[in-house]
Amino acid sequence: MLVAERYEMIVQLVNEKGSIRVSELSELCKVTEETIRRDLDRLEQAGRLRRSHGGAVSVKNEQPETPYAVREIMNAEEKRRIAEEAVKQIQPNDRILLDASTTAWYMASSLPDIPLTILTNSIRVATELAGKEKIEVISTGGQLLQRSLSFVGPLAERSLETYYVDKLFFSSQGVHLDRGISESNELQARLKQKMVSIADRVILLADASKFGQQAFTHVVNLSQVSEIITDSRLSDPIRSQLTELAIPVTVV
Repeated sequence: MLVAERYEMIVQLVNEKGSIRVSELSELCKVTEETIRRDLDRLEQAGRLRRSHGGAVSVKNEQPETPYAVREIMNAEEKRRIAEEAVKQIQPNDRILLDASTTAWYMASSLPDIPLTILTNSIRVATELAGKEKIEVISTGGQLLQRSLSFVGPLAERSLETYYVDKLFFSSQGVHLDRGISESNELQARLKQKMVSIADRVILLADASKFGQQAFTHVVNLSQVSEIITDSRLSDPIRSQLTELAIPVTVV
């Protein structure tokens, strides 16, 4: 079997099964597991699948991220109010983690120039903070996703492993009361899982349109969220359910 034929066979198997282990691919393709791992690396670089622990997963049904320029004008006024409320929770000398959401960018633009350490995977957030002399900005680096202007991938994940922060402010594609928080692709979801794991307080910034939505990849359960900041369009039934879950909610 030619290398190109093996690549096509691997992609076909991954898409048919949804996910598959290296050992199974090795047996089906009649090559060593080391060869399969190299194949998976090349196919991931080409965007034809995603590597997972011990194997690969299909990207056939992944939802593309909404371009940043589009997200920037969606529910913009609500996001600005949420960001302004979130900024009130920041104290001098805090260690803060901001994701690559537009709400986090609104936070960065309204932050006062006070002594802070801010870690981010967002090019827009880092650029916005660059003119504030008292704020130390640390970028994760990693693989650049052009649609969201954010860094993701193994390098970004390893970068986060070296830090602990007082507060994480992040958003997501979907917030479902039973199924938790979700993102449009696996790379974003994995990075946000790592963000949650290094933060003392986890603050979800979600305008009302996000609730009841379920995106492609699970991030964390709502039980891992310390607080939610949302807008006044949030329905009374959802507010009541969040209260039952003992999650503090600030409505702006």
